[in-house]
Amino acid sequence: MTKPTRHIFVCGSFRASGAPQGVCSKKGSQDLLAYLENELADRGMDGVSVTATGCLKACDRGPILVVYPDQLWYGGVESEEAIDAILDSLESGGAAAGYELR
Repeated sequence: MTKPTRHIFVCGSFRASGAPQGVCSKKGSQDLLAYLENELADRGMDGVSVTATGCLKACDRGPILVVYPDQLWYGGVESEEAIDAILDSLESGGAAAGYELR
């Protein structure tokens, strides 16, 4: 396995019991995982890894997506269009306006 150049974490709202209970899950963050992974493959972004996480503690801004090592946090990621905007910004070296958490 090669070490990824970037790692995208998608909040799955998982709690200690393993059950998704929070805002991110209720707003469909898990449904976007397949789209995100397919879009990365279509764009040839082979060095990017995707992982679903437990609660990222930003429920009021969910669904949350975090990109490392860039230290970019995105909120309100509820659609394929949002994923596209974020990936466009990663390819161009910036941050996706309208989604970045400060």
